[in-house]
Amino acid sequence: MEQELSAQRPDSLSLAVAKPDLWTSSGDGEVRLRMGESGFASEPPLTVDQMFKTAVERFGSYTALGWKEGEQTKTINYQEYYQACRTAAKSFLKLGLERYHGVGILGFNSAEWFISDIAAILAGGFAVGIYTTNSPDACQYVAENCKANIIVVENHKQLQKILQVQDKLPHLKAIIQYKDALKEKRPNLYTWTEFMELGRDEPDTKLDDIITLQKPNQCCTLIYTSGTTGQPKGVMLSHDNLTWTAFAVGRYVRLAEATKSQEIVVSYLPLSHIAAQMVDIWVTMKVGGATYFAQPDALKGSLVNTMREVRPTAFMGVPRVWEKMQEKMKSVGAKSSTVRRKVAVWAKGVGLQTNLTWGMKRDMMPMNYRLAKKLVFKKVRKALGLDRCTKCYTGAAPITKDTLEFFLSLDIPVYELYGMSESTGPHTISLPDAFRLTSVGKLIPGCETKINNPDEEGNGEICFWGRHVFMGYLNQADKTEDALDTEGWLHSGDLGKQDDNGFLFITGRIKELIITAGGENIPPVPIEDAVKEAVPLVSNAMLIGDKRKFLAMLLTIKCQVNGDTGAPEDELMPEAVELCRKLGSNAMRVSEIAGGRDPVIHAAIQEGINRVNEKATSNAQRIQKWTILNQDFSIPGGELGPTMKLKRPVVMKMYKEQVENFYKEVVTPSTPDNSMPPK
Repeated sequence: MEQELSAQRPDSLSLAVAKPDLWTSSGDGEVRLRMGESGFASEPPLTVDQMFKTAVERFGSYTALGWKEGEQTKTINYQEYYQACRTAAKSFLKLGLERYHGVGILGFNSAEWFISDIAAILAGGFAVGIYTTNSPDACQYVAENCKANIIVVENHKQLQKILQVQDKLPHLKAIIQYKDALKEKRPNLYTWTEFMELGRDEPDTKLDDIITLQKPNQCCTLIYTSGTTGQPKGVMLSHDNLTWTAFAVGRYVRLAEATKSQEIVVSYLPLSHIAAQMVDIWVTMKVGGATYFAQPDALKGSLVNTMREVRPTAFMGVPRVWEKMQEKMKSVGAKSSTVRRKVAVWAKGVGLQTNLTWGMKRDMMPMNYRLAKKLVFKKVRKALGLDRCTKCYTGAAPITKDTLEFFLSLDIPVYELYGMSESTGPHTISLPDAFRLTSVGKLIPGCETKINNPDEEGNGEICFWGRHVFMGYLNQADKTEDALDTEGWLHSGDLGKQDDNGFLFITGRIKELIITAGGENIPPVPIEDAVKEAVPLVSNAMLIGDKRKFLAMLLTIKCQVNGDTGAPEDELMPEAVELCRKLGSNAMRVSEIAGGRDPVIHAAIQEGINRVNEKATSNAQRIQKWTILNQDFSIPGGELGPTMKLKRPVVMKMYKEQVENFYKEVVTPSTPDNSMPPK
């Protein structure tokens, strides 16, 4: 069996053509696993059911999941968790879930989300998280793409999205709502209780037969990821992708097994992302940890309350979460007494210096550090709910050095990790004894990195190899071949370099995808095109928002071009003049419009942008600010390449001042009950 499934890593990126069975784009396909001869990569492959059963055998009576109902905390142990997943799987089968068809899950993190996810896998379907911020059309695309037989929704609001597109989903057989009472009875619409009852008394034989036929090299989960243009792609992850990555991560970051000391995590990041699934469901299960669910308004301010109650031992935050904590602490600090402020400033100086100098050598820490810890650091950790947390992580988007240093100065090292949906989450992770500021850490053992076509500074495209590399994109062979080269190396689209000690640094992105500070992936081209369509006056539009809290846009106006040089002139094009007249403006030149000088045009553009924002698939994809530049982009100006392709890094440099103006800090008034500034 292992002989058939295993694939050795090729040594070069360009020699022999790999057998096509390293990848597939077919939902019912199987792949050769990238097994190694020793170490992590040689770990025997497992299905999700095998990994879960082992967890039940080893940690059956330990708490698996916890959540709040009113003021009460409810929990279930591993034995109950597994049984609930089996019951839900039998219910799915009774509702007509077919092999290799999707179960869409649309809602905030909860026990029902996890149970639906795992039950879909046990029953032979695909677990498919759908972004809670998706529009009805975006939900329809995902549901249709994975041939969803069943969709599980959180509440009435999410239900409405599915009902709006239900008639366009021929595969859909049932909808289940897991929170709140149903506002109306409909055929094939079930409450969670009704749904669980369906399978409770069903015999186990059908489910057991399906589980027995499952193989580690078959698909079990789909993660939908944004491309730079067009619709999202369904990243096919196998049982082995999930179970091996959970094993490798747990072992590499030295998570404790529950029999020694139980790890505790808080689930609040969107489960439609691989990062949250990997941390909250799979890694935690592998070591017998407990996952506690935050409230749906976690990112609006309640997360810190959950953190203080649960006191996690490991915590994963996207950069925006760490930034919000930083902003909140700064605003609180600004209000404290002079003496307290002076002590805090002193302690932070000590904290940063000590951590940068001594790193992990805690026994050698100087006296002033020990004093600072007693006076400040312990109190800060307690206030954040991080007093038991030895592993704080950030990932899913780049984090600023300023934020990393801020937490390091408070004796809270935040460890960066890096990867992508196509690598089942992480590829490199920083550790307490392998930590460099601004590096995304070192390789997970059993994985390999290649820097493809490096330049003189060692920067090249980062390529991945390992058992975490995905199977392919569902029904998209061409896109799969773009991502995986002939030898099966995954091309990340990111530029980076490795230092002599094996630390990886990300230096840029080949792809144009914008990743906001909140970790939301936003393809810029469709939004830019929509603006140009809504506002015919606009010649070029460039979306800004990478590592930022919100989206902004640089706009240029259609103008005359010098026939000899190709340089833009100040005079408007005739069609632009005509548009201005229709709107009631007398403008003849770009200089009369740029920078908001013409209120009529300004209002018309804002109206067009409002129309684009109304169609946005989520709040994060709305344009919050924009400005009109003094001249159009051009080839001689340097903003456009020879094929008229927008050179984004060049534009960012040229218009740095305008871009920074978008994000000049606006102080959010802070109230005692608002523990974090609003998003």
